[in-house]
Amino acid sequence: MNREEHLQDWRDAALRVETEVRKAVIGQDSVVRLINVALFARGHVLLEGDVGVGKTTVLRAFARAIGGDFERVEGTVDLMPNDLVYHTYVDAEGKPRIEPGPLLRHGERLTTFFFNEINRARPQVQSLLLRAMAERTVSAFNREYSFPHMTVFADRNKVEKEETFELASAARDRFMFELRMETPRDPAVRRALVFDTAFHDVDALIDQVAPGILDWQSLNSMAAAIQRSVVASEALERYVMDLWDASQNPAAFDVRIDGVDMKKLILAGASPRGMSAMLRAARVVAWMAGRTHLVPDDVQAILPSTLGHRVFFTPVYEMRRAQIADALVAQIIEKVATPR
Repeated sequence: MNREEHLQDWRDAALRVETEVRKAVIGQDSVVRLINVALFARGHVLLEGDVGVGKTTVLRAFARAIGGDFERVEGTVDLMPNDLVYHTYVDAEGKPRIEPGPLLRHGERLTTFFFNEINRARPQVQSLLLRAMAERTVSAFNREYSFPHMTVFADRNKVEKEETFELASAARDRFMFELRMETPRDPAVRRALVFDTAFHDVDALIDQVAPGILDWQSLNSMAAAIQRSVVASEALERYVMDLWDASQNPAAFDVRIDGVDMKKLILAGASPRGMSAMLRAARVVAWMAGRTHLVPDDVQAILPSTLGHRVFFTPVYEMRRAQIADALVAQIIEKVATPR
């Protein structure tokens, strides 16, 4: 089998993963697609959304379709970094025992790690998670543990503010996507979620998802092959560079937002890591569409999820982030000249 045939087989598998996940999750098509993009771009995802919209369900469905092991941790104010690595207890014979924690117990089989309510965990815990995300390793017991196939999904509680620790700007930059998972608005979907008993039993829903569609141990090598297979024209490269410049100096591109002094808005634009992540994701979008070259639509499809949380506002505007970030990205897409 040549490289093109291999990529086609993986593309078919990637699209089948989405089909299977949608058996368990309805009304979240864009979120499902972007999580799938992140998996094949090997990026981590920060989820934010309403309570009870199915964040755990969608991740369990992906974990079952992809294969490997799933782990979930609840963020609490008393959680300590070592709680992710090991836990101690006294057994029935009164002897002290040490067991691997959630990061270690699955070894290299860990593919999906869900940290629920990350902003309830202390900064020390967040720091350990960020290292595990960046290096996919953790040091403990005089050795290094590796999780080469792990993708981290973290949920940020946006409802409650007491006893929470907001992620630092640099921490948010480590996530490829920040995705909003909101309550579905489609009346038919809302009715199904309430009245269709099939959606009341999460375990039964997950059982409908075909398991192990992918060879999860080959995800990293396949992701690298995808990146090598999709090229960008010079015009597309100029377009991306203009988008980067616009994130740093939107006024230069005539970007305007009502009630905002654009010259005083930006503290820092997108980072090189952020732009690199954006291109990786855009290439996966092109690959899923069956192309070997990037078009502006590929970039625009993932721009709101990759750029919005990477532009940092001055303090006077940071409190209005939720309102301004969306408007800024929309204006950047509209004002930056698109290559034809």
